Amino acid sequence: MTAHQAVHRVATMCRVLGVSPSGYYAWRHRPLSARKRADVELAAKIQVIHRESRGTYGAPRIHAELVAADVHIGRKRVARLMRGAGVRGVSRRKFTTTVRGAGARPAPDLVERRFTAPGPDRLWVADITYVPTWAGFLFLAVVLDAWSRRIIGWAMDTHLRTNLVLAALDMALTQRRPTEVIHHSDQGCQYTSVAFGNRCRDAGVRLSMGSVGDAYDNAMCESFFATLECELLDRERFRTQGDARLAVFDFIEGWYNPRRRHSSLDYLSPMIFERAHRTDDRTVPSGSTIDPGGAISVPPSVLVP
Repeated sequence: MTAHQAVHRVATMCRVLGVSPSGYYAWRHRPLSARKRADVELAAKIQVIHRESRGTYGAPRIHAELVAADVHIGRKRVARLMRGAGVRGVSRRKFTTTVRGAGARPAPDLVERRFTAPGPDRLWVADITYVPTWAGFLFLAVVLDAWSRRIIGWAMDTHLRTNLVLAALDMALTQRRPTEVIHHSDQGCQYTSVAFGNRCRDAGVRLSMGSVGDAYDNAMCESFFATLECELLDRERFRTQGDARLAVFDFIEGWYNPRRRHSSLDYLSPMIFERAHRTDDRTVPSGSTIDPGGAISVPPSVLVP
């Protein structure tokens, strides 16, 4: 009635709707109930969390953020308030598959779809996807720790040669320095190449590969790519490859690893999960350098308590 009172008299609208003018005015001036006031405050918090999640979080993760902030609320109430505010999360795409090149000799499947690990750097999964830009495709190779879901190695380039996956593997090896790890991938020609096999053998990495053309044999890495696509690639268009590189860097290192909550990690982010559970952290601190002999130099700022 308030929205139409510039067109129709209040008395006329009350008569049509079967309410009294005095009742309408009493309702207009009645203060909000405690429940309604709480809903207004919660809706504002939900919108802030949704905005800080880059517009990606649905009810489960927003509920986890509120619980972490000591806000006691049920998930169904969060979903109701999100609907009322017109706030919604993003959904994932379907899996895609990779077909092995002719003549390739794959490694055995040591994982058999059991994407669990008792600790860090026991099982890594890897794959490649593409990032479209107005200047042509970029290709992204990643290495993911199955224990914490953290992206520990990644590389981007304009080609699909073996050097792409080698760069991602080298980043993971440099950061984590594993002593016994399985590297699981599909049977793409990059992973079945002699150069990649030799690098893994030299580093003491055991190779594992899923069957041909079955995305579920590498489902954990496909899940990350689905998240990347629905939370970044489907929502932005990149004019240049430089713009795409910066956006992917920000997504992985500024959002996914340190902040994005995962349902499989009890709604913790990968980095927070590692800090909460690890006692033998072998990750090289930011700003450190590693000489050719393997010695690590840590910046003084890291050593200061």
